[in-house]
Amino acid sequence: MGTKLFVGNLAFDVTENDLQDLFAQAGGVNTVNIMQDRATGRSRGFGFVEMASEADTAKAISMFGGKELKGRALTVNEARPRERRPLRLAGADFGLPWNAGELGLQLQAELFLRVFRSC
Repeated sequence: MGTKLFVGNLAFDVTENDLQDLFAQAGGVNTVNIMQDRATGRSRGFGFVEMASEADTAKAISMFGGKELKGRALTVNEARPRERRPLRLAGADFGLPWNAGELGLQLQAELFLRVFRSC
């Protein structure tokens, strides 16, 4: 078991400090991240909590799975590795087996399309 937890079904007004305080009841908390919509900055309703040890992780899952926080029952599971998804630009799906973000480059859609159209 790892030490990173997925926490889902969060109310949109839950803060990282709220999660930090809650999960600290189960043990040491290393990091807390609530995912936000890039366009609006609003919470996406889920986040990740990294616990200090595997024992703390197991305790947090048993303590907080289904527990109500700000009117919503939490979903708490061990986080899975992020799946690779095909590159998507402006709604287009090229079906490529890599993600441009992993290249460490700031690709511009126009340049990208120009290069692949010339092939």
